[in-house]
Amino acid sequence: DHRDLHLSLRRQRQMCIRDRLLKDHRPIGAYQILDMLSKEGFSSTPPIAYRVLNFLIQQGFAHKIERFNAFIACSHPGRDHSPTFMICRKCDKVAEMCEKDSSLKINKKSLSEFQIEESIIEIIGICKSCNQLETIKC
Repeated sequence: DHRDLHLSLRRQRQMCIRDRLLKDHRPIGAYQILDMLSKEGFSSTPPIAYRVLNFLIQQGFAHKIERFNAFIACSHPGRDHSPTFMICRKCDKVAEMCEKDSSLKINKKSLSEFQIEESIIEIIGICKSCNQLETIKC
């Protein structure tokens, strides 16, 4: 059936993109994803890639890194959480921490005139590997 084939292709695209996001700890842009899908033999357009990415975000498998306008796999899939991202400004590596581990707490009760729906924190710095390389150079 034509619908079954369409659903199967959609699922294959989702799995392909999810697997690619899981492979690296660096954010991947939508156009990089389109190139990857093309190399995997999928015909794809930007709206299709964004639909798949939005699905992965809604299902808790991915996050959008606003700094790069790119996407990364969720380190805590299936858990409702407010992630904190530590982004290395040298190598662009991204590490995700859950709100509990980051020790950055927003007192949601004290914000009586504002209802928080989502909070995503991006912390920019230098990762341990890049910092060690910098220390070796000095």
